Amino acid sequence: MTAPEQELSDLRRATTRRRSDNSAGERTRSRPTRRRAGGIRGRERWAGLLFVGPGLAVLLIFLVVPIGLAFYVSLTRWDGLSSPFGNGAKFTGLQNYRSLLTEDSLTRQNLAVSVRNNFYFVLFVVPIQTMLALFLAVLLNNRFLKGKSYFRTAFYFPSVTSSIAITLVFLFLFQGGGAVNRLLDFVGIRGPNWLADSRGVFHQVLRIFGVDAAPDWAKHEFLNLSWWDWLSGPSIAMCVIIILVIWTTSGTFMLMFLAALQNIPEEVEEASEIDGATQWQRFRLVTLPMLRPALLLVLTLGLIGTWQVFDQIYLTGNNPATITPAYLSYNQSFQNSMFGVGAAISFLQFALIIVLSTIQRRLVGTGEDY
Repeated sequence: MTAPEQELSDLRRATTRRRSDNSAGERTRSRPTRRRAGGIRGRERWAGLLFVGPGLAVLLIFLVVPIGLAFYVSLTRWDGLSSPFGNGAKFTGLQNYRSLLTEDSLTRQNLAVSVRNNFYFVLFVVPIQTMLALFLAVLLNNRFLKGKSYFRTAFYFPSVTSSIAITLVFLFLFQGGGAVNRLLDFVGIRGPNWLADSRGVFHQVLRIFGVDAAPDWAKHEFLNLSWWDWLSGPSIAMCVIIILVIWTTSGTFMLMFLAALQNIPEEVEEASEIDGATQWQRFRLVTLPMLRPALLLVLTLGLIGTWQVFDQIYLTGNNPATITPAYLSYNQSFQNSMFGVGAAISFLQFALIIVLSTIQRRLVGTGEDY
């Protein structure tokens, strides 16, 4: 082999060697480096637990533990005067639940009356407050409306006012000789004693058509309450609470709808307007479907809040026409010293809310497709 040929062969081998070294280096760099346990990732994990720990501790101490203790109390016969874990509380298992659902007693009848009252309360309040809140939000979302800040504050003001103060004002307005009855006297109408009237609204409507007594099929009982009483509708006293709650809660839900309306892209509205859709068609076919997540939120919060109504009921006194499960639970626990029965009522109410919220979610949908 001549000298030029030898140099060319050496040059080829050197080039091949450099290529192999470069490939090996790239493979080495492409391999993921394994971090030792306790490295940066480990320290981040412990730092995250350190920041989240106080919040979890608060939830555990003030939410999870009280719920567990309340459930334990619902399984006992406890008078609230001694320790629930001592000799003053007798463990009875599911006896409190059985007595509320299967045994004929005054407590069971009171539970049925409270569920009936609360059912009609939810039936009237949730749809009306949702429609009113949506109407106010659409009104404030109008680009040509002047004084939006004033109207937004005026509509929201009842929601931030003390519910105790507003309820007391309504009690004065709807007394037998209150301002409402005085106004009705001017037009020749004799108003009832609103907050003490236990007559059902549906019964009063049927009386106009000559139906004064229960038919035979409505005399059968369910939970110590006849079907005629179940179908009585909200009492006149409960109608006052319905008006009060609608007026005080619609402003909060109005802000939720208003925020959802302002997040709808203007291009969508403009495209539907170009396509020739009327204002009602744009609202029904474009705006309302895109508001479905907000609508589900408002309906769910309204359902939960109305089944937990207490302060307005408490201020009306121990009135069977307005009693609700939340108030009945308080009454059994703190006034009759039957904390086990009161806790059992609370958990039955909790189960009812979960079932109704699930059904409502299935009917309304989540709106994730929009």
